Amino acid sequence: MLNKLRALAHHPRSKMVLAYAAGATTALSFAPYSIWPLYLIALAFALHQSAGLTAKQAFRYWLAFGFGCFSVGISWVHVSMDVYGGMPLIASIALMALLALYLALYPALAGCLMQKLAPKTSVIRNILVFPALWTITEWARGWVLTGFPWLWAGYSQTEGPLKPIASMFGTLGLSFIVALLAGAIALLAIKRWQSLTIAVPVLTALTFIAPMTSQVKPNGETIKVALVQGNIPQSMKWNPDALWPTMLKYMDLSRPEFSADLIIWPEAAIPAPEYMVKDFLYNANKVANLNNSAIITGIISNHGDAFYNSLIVLGNYKHKQQSEPDYLGDGSNEFKKHHLLPIGEFVPFESLLRPLAPFFNLPMSSFNRGDFTQPNLNAVGHQISPAICYEIAFPEQLRANMNDTTDLLMTVSNDAWFGTSNGPLQHMEIAQMRSVELGRPLVRATNNGVTAVVDEQGNITHQLPQFEAGVLVADIALMKGHTLFTTIGQWPVLVLSFLIAIGAVIRKKVH
Repeated sequence: MLNKLRALAHHPRSKMVLAYAAGATTALSFAPYSIWPLYLIALAFALHQSAGLTAKQAFRYWLAFGFGCFSVGISWVHVSMDVYGGMPLIASIALMALLALYLALYPALAGCLMQKLAPKTSVIRNILVFPALWTITEWARGWVLTGFPWLWAGYSQTEGPLKPIASMFGTLGLSFIVALLAGAIALLAIKRWQSLTIAVPVLTALTFIAPMTSQVKPNGETIKVALVQGNIPQSMKWNPDALWPTMLKYMDLSRPEFSADLIIWPEAAIPAPEYMVKDFLYNANKVANLNNSAIITGIISNHGDAFYNSLIVLGNYKHKQQSEPDYLGDGSNEFKKHHLLPIGEFVPFESLLRPLAPFFNLPMSSFNRGDFTQPNLNAVGHQISPAICYEIAFPEQLRANMNDTTDLLMTVSNDAWFGTSNGPLQHMEIAQMRSVELGRPLVRATNNGVTAVVDEQGNITHQLPQFEAGVLVADIALMKGHTLFTTIGQWPVLVLSFLIAIGAVIRKKVH
């Protein structure tokens, strides 16, 4: 019986099914499940089973693995297309599957190249070549065609023991380490214990050393922040008749919390161009000033014919107490979103795609792009480094926009597009990793969740329930100093990975 099962497992079709199943289990390593060992086990299983395959066979095998990862892990993508994009369910699922298949090309490429360079199980294949190729392809997935760095292997450690290492080498560095550990586990199948007995103590030591490499420490100040979650139904979000009720709801929710230094409304909390709501903005500007505070809100800013998904600051910029507010509506102290979401905020080949379906003609899908590097927002004398929605997933952009005076990381979002799915929860864990990497507390204000406060070690300290209107008030201890990642970024990990890959190519040619 056992021999029959082994034979079945080695049948080409069975291998593909098992590859897909292994990939699918990796979704349980991310929020909301956070069963981080499953990623290691799934990757180790795939490594062992793919040993000895030809490069062409390996491509198909790892394509099935990747398709399992993404068809399950990002299945929530279809919600926006089905519920809000006007597409039939079968069409939205088909488009989600196409996206998953595209994303699966990256692990397929890693697997194919690995079998070309090191086809049989060995220390070099598992501990060097595989982690290097896995890291390179994850990095490439983060920028090709504007990038989709979701479900990087490193995010499986958001609730895992290796998380502190992200302060040294970033989430991509954690991806390298996760792949290396999986490679060491796979070597156990051929009774090669040495790699695991070396890797585990080294990584344990790195976990303890990571905090010692950080210069981050409290600067002695605190800031009281109120994060407002309006819970505006997505179906009402861009309805012109709902504009004033929406703005008044945010003001009504904020009014009891004006003792806070900083009040934050989420992405596009004011769902209209800035010029259309000047009276409301000037009134809120004065109210914030009279209460010795500042309001940061998402809004559509306009400069000539260009429209941006932006954040503006109302009230007091330079000091907590000022005789007059600072907002003038002239574009100063404003952050414009740089990393726009394809389809949602701009439509590639729009002359071809927009006529095809309502999904390609979503409200506000023609934004202009802000600069990659922008000044921090200034609010009540504090410097705040922002990211709007999807761009929190791009660590190098956050690192580029942080400076010596940055007190706080901030991200705003409207994840109502994805309903009760896992998407908003995965989005939250991505934000947590930015705090670990950059050594700053982070605040996240959203329309319907997850609205939360994260400390400089990536732990959620305060959180509102999803799908309820409310205000989260927290006193946040501010930090100063830098992590190693703030200084060096993810480039050393990439350089190491490319050097290993080049070394493997040279070794293959020599032999």
